Parts: sequence; structure tokens; C-alpha cells
Amino acid sequence: MGPLNGLRVVELAGIGPVPFAGMLLADLGAQVVRVDRVDGGRPDLPHRILDRGRRSVALDLKQPSAIEVVLRLVERSDVLIEGYRPGVAERLGLGPDPCLARNPRLVYARMTGWGRDGPYASTAGHDINYLALSGALDAIGRAGGPPVPPVNLLGDFAGGGLPLVTGILAALYERERSGLGQVVDAAIVDGVASLTGMLLGLSAAGQWRAERGTNLLDSGAPFYDVYECADGRYVAVGALEEPFYRALLSGLDLDPADVPDRSDPARWPELRRVFGARFAARTRDEWAAVFAGTDACVTPVLTLAEAAARPGQRGYLTRDGLLQPAPGPRFSRTPAQLPDPAPEPGQHTGEILREYGTG
Repeated sequence: MGPLNGLRVVELAGIGPVPFAGMLLADLGAQVVRVDRVDGGRPDLPHRILDRGRRSVALDLKQPSAIEVVLRLVERSDVLIEGYRPGVAERLGLGPDPCLARNPRLVYARMTGWGRDGPYASTAGHDINYLALSGALDAIGRAGGPPVPPVNLLGDFAGGGLPLVTGILAALYERERSGLGQVVDAAIVDGVASLTGMLLGLSAAGQWRAERGTNLLDSGAPFYDVYECADGRYVAVGALEEPFYRALLSGLDLDPADVPDRSDPARWPELRRVFGARFAARTRDEWAAVFAGTDACVTPVLTLAEAAARPGQRGYLTRDGLLQPAPGPRFSRTPAQLPDPAPEPGQHTGEILREYGTG
């Protein structure tokens, strides 16, 4: 049932990092009850992968009786997750004070984009906006081009949902010593800032330039980039260390003495042209075969469907015809199992009300 079997979580339905956090906890075995709006509040679609593994109770949180139901759930739960704008939970009567009054051991985890105060706290935003004001978006893109939004993986999930889950687990660990719950205040801008630690360190050491697309890891270096092949597909090259770089040159049938010196950034454009011409001569899969089993750090750029079908892959699985991420990480004694599909909003309302003594 997973290492979190027995952990009870109440999730006030939201979007982005909140359902992602709920999915991760459910994947690891937690019993998650999602409080949905009575009108559904979300597309009624069978492919809501982020909503898998929950039971759903539909409530009208504008009604005092519904608030009492949530508080009864809180009394018998370990964690509550909410992703409202600052002040909304308090106005509903579901802020930290009434919840912790009902259950002093509760970990009350809240997720915002901007944090709970400051000039942007009450305004709307999305992944691209949080990245922009965190400084991360400015670093992503090619030289001479505009910043490139990295889908919504960096803000919503890496900078939002993952720190939220980390905070929840840390608070649960601390509760084992103190016996008390507490409020976990996670913000996407905080999480994204933490992801920039390496770049800030490189910058302080004078090893990272502010101009995007000119550095070792941002497509500036020709030995850490993607190249188009003869069929219009791409390969990814990450030959940073010298042994890996020599393997790259060997696979490309290039003599180190005949190529520009890679230690001189002024010659990177010339070296890129050499690599580009070689990779353009064969298809992506032909190059994949050339570099298979080598340490050149050259891999084909796969689509999601191709990645899931790759022999030996462990990140995806298909259930009921739906491709989705596999639960992870893996555990030796308490393996996680793929949870049930996403419920319809309110699917378990009667069952949950009876179970928690509110029906």
C-alpha cells in the first residue's frame, strides 16, 4: 500500500501544484479525500491523471454545514492541503486557526504562487508569471532570442508541488517529536528560487553570464545542446567531461586535432557548425544506434509516447488505455502501487459522510 499507508489527507480541490501534491501523496499510499465543489468545478474528464488515487466529497463551502463537514474531516486527518488566494480559507472558516483548534496535530499545508504577503499576493498568476518574477525565466532560451517558457513543469510542479510535499513530510517528521502540527506555507516563487541555487553559485564564482544562451548548460556550449538530424528529429548532447567528449568525437568520426578547441568559448560557434553538419548527415535513430552503449552522453530526443515505449523505461505505465507516470520513487519493503483512477466530483460523498460521522 505504500510507505504513507494510514496517513489521512484532506485536499481542498485546486489546480496545478495542489492536485500534483495530492497525487504524489496518494501514489505513496496516503488516503486522500478531495473536497470538490458541488458543481464539479473542473472538467468532467476521465483523463485527469493528477486527480488519481482520491476519494471525492462534493460540498458547497458557502454553507456553514459544509464547513462543519470539512472540520469533522480535519479532526480525523493528518494533513490538510489548500491552494486558495491569501485570506480565502480564513473567510470560509477553514483557515489554520479553526482547523488546528479541532486537531492540534494537523499539518496545515497551503500553496500560493506569490506568498501570503507583498504587492502580488492577492493577484492572479500562472507558471510563466512566477518564473518571470523569480528571475528563472530570463535564464531560459537561446542567445539572441527571447526567454522560452519551459511548459509548466518548472513552476507549478518542480517549484510548487514538490516543495509543498517536502514541507508536509518535514512537518510530519517534526510532529513525531513535538506531538503538534503546524502551518506549512509554500509559494512557487520560493520553490523556483531554491532551484536557482547552482546558477547563483556559478554566477558568484564568475562562471555564469547573465546573457542567456552563452553558458555551459543553457545551449551556449556546443557539447551541451540539441542537434537536428537528417529526418528533422533531434539528439541531445551532454558531453561535458573530457572522457565523454572524446567519446562524442569518436562517434562523430572526428579527430580531436581537426576540431576547434572547446576550451575557448570564442570558437564555440565554429565547433557548433562542425557538430551540426555531422548530425545532419544521419537520422536520429541512426545516431542513437551509433552512440548506444557509449559514454558520449548522446541520446535521442523522444516524444512522451516514445519515452513510455522505450525498452527498460521505468517512469511511465499504461492503465485502462491511459498513459501516465508511474508512482515513484521505489521502495524495497513498502512498494507504492498505482492508485485508482480519478473519481468523479462527489463520487464518494455519501460514503465519506458516513465514515466520518457527518451524514
